Amino acid sequence: MRYDVTNRYVCKEHTYRGVTLSTGKAEQGERGTDEIGDGARTPPRASEKVLRSARKLFYERGIRAIGVDEIVADAGVTKPSLYRSYASKDMLAASYLRLYEQEVWGRFDAAMARHPGDPRGGLLDYLDELSQRVTQAGYRGCGLSNAAVEYPAAGHPARLVTEQHKAKLRERLRQIAGDMGAPDPDLLADGLFLLLEGALISSQIFREGSPSVNVGNAARLLIKAATGS
Repeated sequence: MRYDVTNRYVCKEHTYRGVTLSTGKAEQGERGTDEIGDGARTPPRASEKVLRSARKLFYERGIRAIGVDEIVADAGVTKPSLYRSYASKDMLAASYLRLYEQEVWGRFDAAMARHPGDPRGGLLDYLDELSQRVTQAGYRGCGLSNAAVEYPAAGHPARLVTEQHKAKLRERLRQIAGDMGAPDPDLLADGLFLLLEGALISSQIFREGSPSVNVGNAARLLIKAATGS
């Protein structure tokens, strides 16, 4: 298996086209498979219905556990209409994860924007919000991290979305650590990354009294130890 520069995922059975993971956009010629409508169009296109259903089902039960038949039944569309927008279930999974990634960055960027000029405040705001979200009914952890476990093979479209997202998150944390004045921003960023990932995973292990509810407070201690303030 490999993922090459021509944007083709190649395996023994299939060659998939149409996923540009570095930008999160469909290739030119595809029609908006990453977007779920803007409220102005009614009714939504079949591709939007499919992606809505995939977002719900893949997150709730896992990507491998859900078949195409179940997705089209939930979406109320035909199987040919799904394949007109998504060349395969793998490509639909990648589109779901790009959508999920947009949601993650939306929450992250909103928290940072609430604290202009205060990177520590923005990051802790995000983590405090996460500590509340992990206790909500139906929370299933990070869809991107879950996908990495489901798809261990290097080069799989779903795994590539996750790898690129986590690399970007790690870099953002490095920037924030540097802005907080950490003498070793790489070390602090990795500590924060591990803390965040641990919170996401442990939320699925401890249904009651999860240590994930302390992710913000643990980050405060880590930042203080790393920055001296």
